Amino acid sequence: MTERVCVVGAGSFVPTRTISNERIARAIPGWSAARIEEKIGIKERRFLWDFDDETGRAIPPPDDVQGRFYPATNTDMCEVSLRQALSRGGVDPKELDALFVVTCTPDAPHFNHDAMVLHERLGLREDAFALVVDDGCGGTPYVLDLVRKMMEGGRFRTVAVVASAFTSPLLNREVYTDELPPTPGRPKALNAYLSMYVFGDGAGAVVLRTQQGEEDGPGILSSFSGNAYAELVSRRGGGMLKLPYQPGRTRPSEMAFVVDGFKVARSYPEYMQKCLDAVLTPAVREQVKRYYFHQPNKRVMDAFVNRAGLPKEAVACNVDRIGNTSAAGMLILLAEDLEQGRVALGSGDLVVVAAVGANVHYGAQLVRL
Repeated sequence: MTERVCVVGAGSFVPTRTISNERIARAIPGWSAARIEEKIGIKERRFLWDFDDETGRAIPPPDDVQGRFYPATNTDMCEVSLRQALSRGGVDPKELDALFVVTCTPDAPHFNHDAMVLHERLGLREDAFALVVDDGCGGTPYVLDLVRKMMEGGRFRTVAVVASAFTSPLLNREVYTDELPPTPGRPKALNAYLSMYVFGDGAGAVVLRTQQGEEDGPGILSSFSGNAYAELVSRRGGGMLKLPYQPGRTRPSEMAFVVDGFKVARSYPEYMQKCLDAVLTPAVREQVKRYYFHQPNKRVMDAFVNRAGLPKEAVACNVDRIGNTSAAGMLILLAEDLEQGRVALGSGDLVVVAAVGANVHYGAQLVRL
């Protein structure tokens, strides 16, 4: 018998509001609807909040203390996905020793707001940790590697990791049709509209538990994470140096998440291959049933899958219909597969989670379900 960190539950939430390329291109001019699909392979994305096509502004749901507008926030989406993961794993919230929320779009930016709200809503124990990790697309496997090491140290037995992306409230024509001017290391301006075309809303959650089992039983079999340094995504506003109400210090685009598409396309295959090489041997690779990758856009991911020689049918994908959901994407894919029966907890299915993103975190796990 051996003790391993096992995935015992997974859950997700994806909004039902579908935003076509035609609508988003009308609200945020830049590319045509046809060019959006041609360049990034995304046909539509999902938004929790709606927007006004004519003004190009997000429309918040009405304030409602009776809870009729639920989910309506980042924390709400996280709660739905986490409750589903706990239910699927048969885990009582009071069993959690720690809760990590991986997001760069929290409802409030300070004091671990979203994690603390979830802690209260689910009635976690007073001594259970609740932390927000400010991270983007590579954050999920990065944090999973951290959590695995902490759990193997014996302090934690049961931990939840929730990841989210909440794009729809950001929609603002003035902000996302502006551009970042050139810098000494980047000779061309960066347009902000690509981010609004690429990203969507959603949340995913996974519950991990240390448990005894056979040597060939369930668990995280190998795990890896690393750091590099490149500004793949910029959001320069905020903090103490770029507050929006300091005259002359910011411009609209500095309040946007601005993707450097060229850097993403160049760096993604390099670090994703590094992730796979770290957690897979050639023999094990033949046994992997499903791959859950970060999906920057469909064109970039498809190019990597071809380059890496992976079977296309084994690589889960939903970015073309729900958009890039950043750190949440891999967990949403896993939860979808569990819901649809493509993989099953306790089945012995081998799966891989891998991602690179932001500036730069990357990581991967080989998991036996």
